[in-house]
Amino acid sequence: MTTQRPPMVGNRKAAWTLVVLAPASAEVTFSGVTMPAMWLLLPALVVMYGAGVLLLRELVVRFGGGWPSLLVAGLVYELVEDGIGLQALTSPNLYNAADWGPRVLGVNTTYWQSQIGYHAVFSVLIPVLLTDLLFPADRTRPYLRRGGLLTTGAAALLGVVLLRVGIAATQDPGYQTPLPVVLAILAAVAVLLVVALRVLPGRDPRPGDSPRAPRPVVVALLGGGASACFLGLLMPAGLPPDGPAIGTGAWVFIPMAVAAAVAVWAGRLIHRWSGAANWSDRYRIWLIGGALIGRTLYVVVTAPAANDYRWGPAGTAIATGTVMLVVMAYLLVRLARHLERAGLGHPVQHAR
Repeated sequence: MTTQRPPMVGNRKAAWTLVVLAPASAEVTFSGVTMPAMWLLLPALVVMYGAGVLLLRELVVRFGGGWPSLLVAGLVYELVEDGIGLQALTSPNLYNAADWGPRVLGVNTTYWQSQIGYHAVFSVLIPVLLTDLLFPADRTRPYLRRGGLLTTGAAALLGVVLLRVGIAATQDPGYQTPLPVVLAILAAVAVLLVVALRVLPGRDPRPGDSPRAPRPVVVALLGGGASACFLGLLMPAGLPPDGPAIGTGAWVFIPMAVAAAVAVWAGRLIHRWSGAANWSDRYRIWLIGGALIGRTLYVVVTAPAANDYRWGPAGTAIATGTVMLVVMAYLLVRLARHLERAGLGHPVQHAR
């Protein structure tokens, strides 16, 4: 992708679509399955997810970045949400995160690793990619003008405050992230933004850079398998999760290392395939579908580990998750057919 900055055009419809898709991808199709109360928190989550992801997308596009930049932007999002808003990265109480695995220097390492992968993919990459597919003419152009960008930044900041006072303060009263940790997070955010906006733009693979990509179903299986494996190695089953997913004590570092290897392996394959001449929007839809369905299917499969299997939260998760799987598959098929009718399913030179 060229590093030339795109013209200021604006597309409010695309911007609002991304605002809705971000929390839907991140929470509605996952936490909303396991915890119905999440639906009551959706307005606050729309502010954080929607405005936060839109802000990062706009910054990346303005600096000519592509998927490598967005991936690093996902790390920025995760640090701000979990480290400053929810404070879950260091809290010894919230979400039982301290029981997921070893705590190193006061950081819930297993929880942090799971959320790095989760937010980078499901909170940032997938919502942005879906919006790209819905508004292909604006893939490389900003959705917002300068005033809209400033408003979005203020809304994202408000979203962090809402997480702090609406969730962290009520579910983990009295806890405050130590000031040195907050300063370290802010420093990491600054460095990551420089990498995303200054170092990585222009480093996307271009069509023809790699050998031919395999069939779309293989790409979908990779996305689904990698998502389910990553979560299964790190995220404890149960509602709420309690205790390590695999092993105890320092042994948890082994599944953490395997999960990291799975993420890197899958990411490298997708990066290579996206540079193939036959890579197209059709592949992107299969990849998104595989990742989303694999992630939600993980919830459905592990739900029996929680409390009452038939009538309690597990039964609700199984029923809600099954409906969610059907709805997601249906909507993605509709999107694929829409792109085919519009003649947009073939490989495109400018797509990120």
